[in-house]
Amino acid sequence: MTLRICVAQLNFVVGDLAGNAQKIITAARQAHAVGVRLLLTPELSICGYAAEDLFFRPAFIAACDDAVKTVARELAGLKDMTVVVGHPAAVEEASTRTRSVSAPNRINAATVIREGRVIATYAKRELPNYQVFDERRYFVAGREVCVFDAGPAEARVKVGLLICEDAWYEAPAREARAAGAELLTVINASPFHVGKGGERETMMRLRALDCGLPLVYAHLVGGQDEVVFEGHSFALQADGTLAARAPSFAEDLFDVAVERTASGLRLQGTIAPERSADADLWDALVLGVRDYLGKNGFPGAIIGLSGGIDSALVLAIAVDALGPDKVRAVMMPSPYTADISWIDARDMAQRLGVQYDEMSIVPEFEAFKASLAQEFRGLAEDATEENIQARIRGTLLMALSNKSGRIVLTTGNKSEMATGYCTLYGDMAGGFAVIKDLAKTTVFRLARWRNAHDPYGRGANPIPERIITRPPSAELRPDQKDQDSLPAYEVLDAILERYMENDQGIEEIVAQGYPRADVEKVTRLIKLNEYKRRQAPVGIRVTHRSFGKDWRYPITNKFRA
Repeated sequence: MTLRICVAQLNFVVGDLAGNAQKIITAARQAHAVGVRLLLTPELSICGYAAEDLFFRPAFIAACDDAVKTVARELAGLKDMTVVVGHPAAVEEASTRTRSVSAPNRINAATVIREGRVIATYAKRELPNYQVFDERRYFVAGREVCVFDAGPAEARVKVGLLICEDAWYEAPAREARAAGAELLTVINASPFHVGKGGERETMMRLRALDCGLPLVYAHLVGGQDEVVFEGHSFALQADGTLAARAPSFAEDLFDVAVERTASGLRLQGTIAPERSADADLWDALVLGVRDYLGKNGFPGAIIGLSGGIDSALVLAIAVDALGPDKVRAVMMPSPYTADISWIDARDMAQRLGVQYDEMSIVPEFEAFKASLAQEFRGLAEDATEENIQARIRGTLLMALSNKSGRIVLTTGNKSEMATGYCTLYGDMAGGFAVIKDLAKTTVFRLARWRNAHDPYGRGANPIPERIITRPPSAELRPDQKDQDSLPAYEVLDAILERYMENDQGIEEIVAQGYPRADVEKVTRLIKLNEYKRRQAPVGIRVTHRSFGKDWRYPITNKFRA
């Protein structure tokens, strides 16, 4: 006989306990109706991932407990149905621990519900405390093994349960097998970065091979503030070969059949095709924008469209995420805006069908200069006047945002954020930084990818070719080019990756052939501009280290190497 398992690869909302519980209930009923007898939900599915300091609030934990009880009550009539629900749970503190609001007295739990009855609760054993993870801040580690029976009597399977990080270590899986597990199930909420899906499959392949057991990996999908979860749930045979894979960046009730054969359990399901890194990257950005606006109730987006590559890419992402009717582009020319910038901005807005407006900032710029003329008498124009232009634009965009309720999407990239090639309260003004974690070279590459593909049916070639090929410029002074102030982006981004993402030192980078002057300039700018990044809006994390929770350097800091 065959046991059918369903992975509820769903998009949950942090704090929407009733909505999340209802999603689980609906998925379980739908799955049961087509013959599924084991439903897996992602890690912390009841509360959404990650709830951060909401975990400190006793009322929040109590409400999560009530939501789990609601799921159990509503599924009581589903014969032979077992559901695994991820949630936080309170535990009794050890008598030797001093009680405090912040002392962890909670577990990251998975409760096993069968026909409406709780038959087991498992506590996550390995708590990650690196990159964007802070689980030791919120939870205490479990120590026990969880193995439970799933399926009707004629297709019963002993299932070992693990939560996310547990499966990256040998002991939890081995102990589950020793306790009788015939199949490993892993429920997860593992944030996306480029290449992470392949890393997960590789690690789980090692786990299946080490234990000699098939494995089902259930993963979350959706955007939550700066992180994105891509789905990409999968199943592996005991020999590590791929048995099934769910689509990426989409909700899915992912079905896996478990058949008992003479040689052991065999899994079967559909296998979604391999994807390119750029396809994953594009979908992560689109999902991040869609969920940030949708889950926070913004009716649409406003973008300052300059005719340059960064704002062009953000506009294309926003339209793919929201549709053209929810996106407004505003061109705000200054005395230094080139004619081709007007032409290309108009062209792109027309290609994508968004509302497009032009608002000259020349009158405001002249008014500012007149007001400051006495203070600036005898002083040459410099970055001060450049920043005034950027801040005028930021003020206008935020005014439009306040009146309409639409959020301003900022257009700065990672290379600019690293080096401070951006203006506080100017081009940094806004609510969500879409390409904050994209190096400038990646911006160009991704623009070309989008022109060659149309994943959301918005039309191919949304970005005029000249926007991609012309030398980048902030257009804040005559004949300005980015490379007047910065090394070539190919060099800058390579140094940035090594220093910021991989923690290589200055001497190590120089030894790899990069000019010392460029290395010292870029690393100096990274250090000097920490204060700016602290004031930047939250943005989508797509690399293994972003300027967000991954990066926690002091502003006041004299160390540099």
